[in-house]
Amino acid sequence: MPKKTKEETMSFGARLAALRKAAGFTQQELANEVGTSRRMIAYYEGQTAHPPTTLLPAIATALRITTDELLGQAPVKRIAKSRDTRLERRLQQIERLDPTERRQIMQVIDAFIERGQLKRKAQNKQAA
Repeated sequence: MPKKTKEETMSFGARLAALRKAAGFTQQELANEVGTSRRMIAYYEGQTAHPPTTLLPAIATALRITTDELLGQAPVKRIAKSRDTRLERRLQQIERLDPTERRQIMQVIDAFIERGQLKRKAQNKQAA
Protein backbone atom coordinates (compact mmCIF):
# COMPACT_ATOMS: atom_id res chain seq x y z
CA MET A 1 0.00 0.00 0.00
CA PRO A 2 1.47 3.42 -0.95
CA LYS A 3 2.30 5.92 1.76
CA LYS A 4 -0.08 8.81 2.24
CA THR A 5 1.35 12.22 1.54
CA LYS A 6 1.21 15.04 4.07
CA GLU A 7 -1.62 16.71 2.13
CA GLU A 8 -3.72 13.53 2.19
CA THR A 9 -3.42 13.15 5.97
CA MET A 10 -4.04 16.84 6.66
CA SER A 11 -7.53 17.78 7.89
CA PHE A 12 -9.70 19.92 5.64
CA GLY A 13 -9.36 22.93 7.97
CA ALA A 14 -5.57 22.72 8.10
CA ARG A 15 -5.44 22.28 4.31
CA LEU A 16 -7.69 25.30 3.79
CA ALA A 17 -5.57 27.44 6.12
CA ALA A 18 -2.34 26.37 4.40
CA LEU A 19 -3.75 26.99 0.92
CA ARG A 20 -5.16 30.36 1.97
CA LYS A 21 -1.81 31.47 3.38
CA ALA A 22 0.08 30.17 0.34
CA ALA A 23 -2.21 32.22 -1.89
CA GLY A 24 -1.48 35.32 0.21
CA PHE A 25 -4.99 35.79 1.59
CA THR A 26 -5.97 36.81 5.09
CA GLN A 27 -9.14 35.20 6.43
CA GLN A 28 -10.97 38.49 5.83
CA GLU A 29 -9.76 38.78 2.23
CA LEU A 30 -10.79 35.22 1.43
CA ALA A 31 -14.16 35.81 3.08
CA ASN A 32 -14.69 38.91 0.93
CA GLU A 33 -13.77 36.96 -2.22
CA VAL A 34 -16.23 34.12 -1.56
CA GLY A 35 -19.03 36.20 -0.04
CA THR A 36 -18.95 35.03 3.55
CA SER A 37 -17.62 36.34 6.85
CA ARG A 38 -14.14 36.10 8.34
CA ARG A 39 -15.68 34.24 11.24
CA MET A 40 -17.01 31.53 8.92
CA ILE A 41 -13.60 31.11 7.25
CA ALA A 42 -12.03 30.72 10.70
CA TYR A 43 -14.77 28.19 11.53
CA TYR A 44 -14.05 26.21 8.34
CA GLU A 45 -10.35 26.21 9.17
CA GLY A 46 -11.15 24.54 12.50
CA GLN A 47 -10.69 20.82 12.95
CA THR A 48 -14.35 19.81 12.69
CA ALA A 49 -16.12 22.27 10.38
CA HIS A 50 -16.54 22.01 6.62
CA PRO A 51 -18.02 24.67 4.33
CA PRO A 52 -21.24 23.88 2.50
CA THR A 53 -20.66 22.17 -0.83
CA THR A 54 -22.09 25.19 -2.65
CA LEU A 55 -19.21 27.31 -1.31
CA LEU A 56 -16.38 24.93 -2.33
CA PRO A 57 -16.16 26.09 -5.99
CA ALA A 58 -15.94 29.75 -4.91
CA ILE A 59 -13.18 28.97 -2.40
CA ALA A 60 -11.25 26.93 -4.97
CA THR A 61 -11.60 29.67 -7.59
CA ALA A 62 -10.42 32.36 -5.16
CA LEU A 63 -7.39 30.23 -4.24
CA ARG A 64 -6.78 29.39 -7.94
CA ILE A 65 -6.95 25.65 -7.40
CA THR A 66 -9.44 22.92 -8.27
CA THR A 67 -12.04 21.60 -5.86
CA ASP A 68 -10.22 18.25 -5.96
CA GLU A 69 -7.05 20.00 -4.78
CA LEU A 70 -9.03 21.82 -2.08
CA LEU A 71 -10.54 18.57 -0.84
CA GLY A 72 -7.19 16.76 -0.91
CA GLN A 73 -8.27 14.39 -3.68
CA ALA A 74 -5.53 15.64 -6.02
CA PRO A 75 -2.09 17.04 -5.29
CA VAL A 76 -1.90 20.83 -5.38
CA LYS A 77 0.00 22.06 -8.40
CA ARG A 78 2.14 24.87 -7.07
CA ILE A 79 1.76 27.94 -9.21
CA ALA A 80 4.35 30.67 -8.89
CA LYS A 81 2.97 33.22 -6.48
CA SER A 82 2.66 36.70 -7.89
CA ARG A 83 4.71 39.42 -6.27
CA ASP A 84 1.74 41.14 -4.64
CA THR A 85 -1.48 39.16 -4.52
CA ARG A 86 -3.33 41.98 -2.77
CA LEU A 87 -2.52 44.33 -5.64
CA GLU A 88 -3.53 41.70 -8.16
CA ARG A 89 -6.90 41.19 -6.43
CA ARG A 90 -7.48 44.96 -6.37
CA LEU A 91 -6.79 45.12 -10.10
CA GLN A 92 -9.27 42.32 -10.73
CA GLN A 93 -11.88 44.23 -8.71
CA ILE A 94 -11.16 47.38 -10.72
CA GLU A 95 -11.67 45.43 -13.96
CA ARG A 96 -15.21 44.58 -12.81
CA LEU A 97 -16.17 48.23 -12.35
CA ASP A 98 -18.04 50.21 -14.99
CA PRO A 99 -15.86 52.06 -17.55
CA THR A 100 -16.36 55.50 -15.98
CA GLU A 101 -15.15 54.35 -12.57
CA ARG A 102 -12.21 52.48 -14.16
CA ARG A 103 -11.20 55.63 -16.04
CA GLN A 104 -11.28 57.69 -12.83
CA ILE A 105 -9.14 55.14 -11.00
CA MET A 106 -6.65 55.08 -13.88
CA GLN A 107 -6.36 58.88 -13.70
CA VAL A 108 -5.55 58.70 -9.98
CA ILE A 109 -2.98 55.94 -10.57
CA ASP A 110 -1.41 57.90 -13.43
CA ALA A 111 -1.13 60.97 -11.19
CA PHE A 112 0.70 58.97 -8.50
CA ILE A 113 3.06 57.43 -11.07
CA GLU A 114 3.84 60.83 -12.58
CA ARG A 115 4.45 62.32 -9.13
CA GLY A 116 6.86 59.49 -8.29
CA GLN A 117 8.75 59.98 -11.55
CA LEU A 118 9.07 63.72 -10.92
CA LYS A 119 10.36 63.07 -7.39
CA ARG A 120 13.01 60.68 -8.72
CA LYS A 121 14.12 63.21 -11.35
CA ALA A 122 14.40 65.93 -8.72
CA GLN A 123 16.41 63.66 -6.41
CA ASN A 124 18.74 62.66 -9.27
CA LYS A 125 19.36 66.35 -10.13
CA GLN A 126 20.16 67.15 -6.47
CA ALA A 127 22.52 64.18 -6.23
CA ALA A 128 24.40 65.23 -9.41
